[in-house]
Amino acid sequence: MTESCASEKGAGTTGSRGPRPRGTRTPGPGAARERHRVRTLQCGDNQTRALGGADAETRLATKSRGRKQFLSPAPPAPDIRFCADFRLPAAEGVPAHAGPARRPRSPYAAARAAELGFVEAAPAWRLRSEQFPSKVGGRPAWLGAAGLPGPEELACALCGRPLVFLLQLYAPLPGRADAFHRGLFLFCCRAPPCCAGLRVFRNQLPRKNDFYSYEPPSEDPPAETGDRVRLQLPSGAHLCRVCGCLGPKTCSRCHKAHYCSREHQTLDWRSGHKQACTSSDYLDRTIPDHNFLFPEFEIVIETEDEITPEVVEKEHESEILGSMGEALEDELDSMAKHESKEDKIFQKFKTKIALEPEQVLRYGRGIAPVWISGENIPQEKDIPNCPCGAKRIFEFQVMPQLLNHLKADRLGRSIDWGVLAVFTCAENCRLGTGYTEEFVWKQDITNTP
Repeated sequence: MTESCASEKGAGTTGSRGPRPRGTRTPGPGAARERHRVRTLQCGDNQTRALGGADAETRLATKSRGRKQFLSPAPPAPDIRFCADFRLPAAEGVPAHAGPARRPRSPYAAARAAELGFVEAAPAWRLRSEQFPSKVGGRPAWLGAAGLPGPEELACALCGRPLVFLLQLYAPLPGRADAFHRGLFLFCCRAPPCCAGLRVFRNQLPRKNDFYSYEPPSEDPPAETGDRVRLQLPSGAHLCRVCGCLGPKTCSRCHKAHYCSREHQTLDWRSGHKQACTSSDYLDRTIPDHNFLFPEFEIVIETEDEITPEVVEKEHESEILGSMGEALEDELDSMAKHESKEDKIFQKFKTKIALEPEQVLRYGRGIAPVWISGENIPQEKDIPNCPCGAKRIFEFQVMPQLLNHLKADRLGRSIDWGVLAVFTCAENCRLGTGYTEEFVWKQDITNTP
């Protein structure tokens, strides 16, 4: 197996620039190098690996904005392919860099590392569906434009209110032609009396589908790069003006505004639709801020085992914790109040995040989650099987650090969690063009719901 060659196409938000730093966040003590968002095109020999007991032809993918470059399924002849912004390593991973690609390390080794997710600001066009983004907040960038979950599926099981979009990951599965594009969409309830409803959905498409080009999306910004909100999908489905989810209801006066629920229709009416409803120049681009969505960020990643820490002795612990910032340190202290000093699980959690305290997500399909407490850890019987009959396996977890970016405290007692662990079908069962619900486990840090 020969190493692949990489031809650099450029970086940044346009295809002709050099590598751009991945942001201004301060790396942890072990992050000795600067991270970059590099756009490259990869070419090279096919590489064979075992996948589910059988050999699968894989090769280096393309379309990396440079967080990481991963392997994706490929036909025998090498050609230029997709490489997702957040191509998660269900197969071998290749770090992004400007020179020739290193030989990839198998993540199926015993000490397989997690992928760490961080949030960064990004231009609106790069968070649209056709760019296959991984992101936090805003409206969902739906993958498949048909078979979206309806209002009943996106209502809190406890209080009945509409859920709010929390985040999505673009996580294709190499070796699966039907999952060339694959997305996971997580929703939560932000109503102060509840703050507990959580639902997660999976959607996947083959490379040849009704919604996207067979070729990778352009790396250049579109001619129109404004913030206009798209409220109708290519399938013809209309979306709610407030939350961006399926909107089967319409305004009875203008018949142009769509909503998922009476609650969101009322919210939009009070936020300005009352005045714009009968306007002849009514445009979807005039959507007001409903104070419902979370702030929007792109998710960028780094492989955990590439963060090479120095040998950290006990006297350096305060220096590491200091890099977290006072807010995070106070948060961890609060988490620890009900924990015994001997709680090895919580100590392991602190150790895991100490070197990269701003991580908001950990991804690793089939690896073990990192729990924040010894309490409320699910047993195998607590994780329901997929409707297809297959077991569900761990895929990713949302860390409590994400709460710092959501500005949810403006609601008073708002959303809170210790760990949100998402489990998905081990067989990644075929879905057609619809969305299938998966399972999320919420581990709290207090006894409140």
